[in-house]
Amino acid sequence: MGLFDFLTGSKTPPAGAVRQPVAELRKSLMDVNRATAPFVIRDGKKEGVDMVAEWRIVDARWYEIFAKAGIKKVFKVLMKFDEAKGEVRAVDELWEVEWRAGVPTLSASGSASRGQKWEKSFETVYAFREDGSYGQIYDYRFDTSEIKDPIRAAVLAAGWGWRGVAFSKL
Repeated sequence: MGLFDFLTGSKTPPAGAVRQPVAELRKSLMDVNRATAPFVIRDGKKEGVDMVAEWRIVDARWYEIFAKAGIKKVFKVLMKFDEAKGEVRAVDELWEVEWRAGVPTLSASGSASRGQKWEKSFETVYAFREDGSYGQIYDYRFDTSEIKDPIRAAVLAAGWGWRGVAFSKL
């Protein structure tokens, strides 16, 4: 593994893995979805890619959860299947979130990035409440591996390689 592969999170499938057809790869990725996960994997036609994994920040059922947790960032992984090379090419996007009346607004002004992103951040705030009690107000954490690890594992298990794209097109 070269330095660039290490930095982009690129991986080859395990030795002896049989590459599954695209339809099976797509199914394997969709199988990562679960109702309790804070992210969703969906078709990427709207973005001009094969699949997208993203935080459920725009899902009305998750607004309150993300708002209370103080989530300040939205992370998205865009995936394109390269059948000739047997790999999934992936690029990350990171957006800042601004909450207005409990509804998320994505902002790209000076706070968006594209390429490969690894981030773990957290913040816990304790303060006095209106009722005079003291306690935790919110507990914010952001970890890009929560999305990337399970999708990369599904891709590799399907016998495909994972290619993190930093500078070139998908």
